[in-house]
Amino acid sequence: MIRARVLILPKRTVFDPQGEAVRHALGHFGLAAAERVRVGKEIEIEIPGEGDQAKIRSQLETIARDFLANPVVEEFELHIEGLP
Repeated sequence: MIRARVLILPKRTVFDPQGEAVRHALGHFGLAAAERVRVGKEIEIEIPGEGDQAKIRSQLETIARDFLANPVVEEFELHIEGLP
């Protein structure tokens, strides 16, 4: 079984109002030292582990880049478990 996790966050150059609201709220919990907070989403994909592993990795990267993340305002990190 292959498990892919795609972490999608706003680009550092894009204003993140949700992250800014969380950063501000952290001060009320005694963590006023937080300099930056970004709020994103994580998507987990599980697929069978059979098949061409290079092709699977390439497909997952394409899906993350072209379908899950908005390349104009977001960046992504792809973490794959179960592939060498």
